[in-house]
Amino acid sequence: MVFTLVSFASVAAGVVDYSSVTVRYQAVHDSFNMTLIERAKTGSSTPEIDIVARAEGVPAEQVASGVIDGTIVIPANPLHTCLEPRGVGKGLRTKVNANIGTSSDSCDVDAELRKMRVAILSGADAMMDLSTGGDITATRRTLISECTVPFGTVPIYQAGIQAIETRGAIVDLTVEDLFDAVESHARDGVDFMTIHCGVTQSTIERLRMQGRVTNIVSRGGAFLTAWMLHNEQENPFFEYYDRLLEMARKYDFALSLGDGLRPGCTADASDRAQFQELILLGELVQRAREGNVQVFVEGPGHVPIDQIVANVQMEKTICQGAPFYVLGPLVTDIGAGYDHITGAIGGAIAASAGADFLCYVTPSEHLGLPDEDDVRDGVIASMIAAHAADMAKGVRGAAAWDRKMSQARKSLDWTTQAELALVPDLARKRHLKTPTQDQACSMCGKYCAMEIVEKYLGVSPAVRPNRPSL
Repeated sequence: MVFTLVSFASVAAGVVDYSSVTVRYQAVHDSFNMTLIERAKTGSSTPEIDIVARAEGVPAEQVASGVIDGTIVIPANPLHTCLEPRGVGKGLRTKVNANIGTSSDSCDVDAELRKMRVAILSGADAMMDLSTGGDITATRRTLISECTVPFGTVPIYQAGIQAIETRGAIVDLTVEDLFDAVESHARDGVDFMTIHCGVTQSTIERLRMQGRVTNIVSRGGAFLTAWMLHNEQENPFFEYYDRLLEMARKYDFALSLGDGLRPGCTADASDRAQFQELILLGELVQRAREGNVQVFVEGPGHVPIDQIVANVQMEKTICQGAPFYVLGPLVTDIGAGYDHITGAIGGAIAASAGADFLCYVTPSEHLGLPDEDDVRDGVIASMIAAHAADMAKGVRGAAAWDRKMSQARKSLDWTTQAELALVPDLARKRHLKTPTQDQACSMCGKYCAMEIVEKYLGVSPAVRPNRPSL
């Protein structure tokens, strides 16, 4: 592998020069004999840990310690040959994931490739392929061959759809179908997989007793629930969890323990079924760590603002500090068309409370398949949420980035402001949209508050570039 890593926050804050963060790495390495956790436990240097440490501006020993105790995860399947690894977890920058993938109504692989490129260019730290239409295997292989960030999938999607195509129904899939799908994805280099191990007969019974407005909104959770109830059997991923761990050890991919019973509306948040599943996931986290398998935990979903902090705290306590990967969470159900905003609000609160990984939400959430613009807007909204949380958590470089922007604003330095903006081209475009003859923007013109106060405080402004130089 050739590892290079770019971090918007670290670059802007001057934490690290990414032109120097390049490490050549064997495509197939000792992971087939030892997992990343096992290699970290030997005390020897590992490329993945060194890259993450440099990118985050923290000691490699800190990252290694987090990998060993399970509070940091670095999803890095050695078969993903173009990977630029990211670290997710305690003391690191909050990361953002973008979902793409085909559907039964749209199977354009080239379109999904374009979305992936847009997401990564916009700053996404990870990608997930949620394809359910067309040739799912070919789509995955095409995407991962070009994906430079950690790449995740949900194997039960493919297993369930193949069961429909070959046997007529999802309920006719076999245990071997499930594990064959997992191994197929691992062989293709998938770095992390969502596996819904906590959807069990007991959690489904609690769901029945609880009563919900939207029941189950997780597609993977729905597939498994249908299979379990029809066949009157336990969830194979739970019953044969040791087999799953052995597969994860063999290929050194990370487990993302899915929340199959996550609330699909604010009215269903924080109920008994959700927390029963979380308790089981906490036990599975411990077993994964004992098996030297990297693991993080997925979370809700739709959660009212006043319940978000408690949800994060419960996950961190029950799952012993495992990195928390949240979808949003969306703080209201009425934001259709603007759910990237409802998700960003929840994401900022969740991440500031300790969540480590934000799954973006796009403006098309609940409405349809996102296009490239939706993907870009979703990534940017989640990145703003992540950065805001990083300032609250004291993550290295976060506050420094904002301070540099503030200094540029005080000096009316439009060139530097654009360079420091999350989307520089958009900042330049907005600034030049309405012409002004003054150094200030067209909102205030000659009545700029900072210029007026500078004059009477006797503070000389910094040298300001002419407006056209922007």
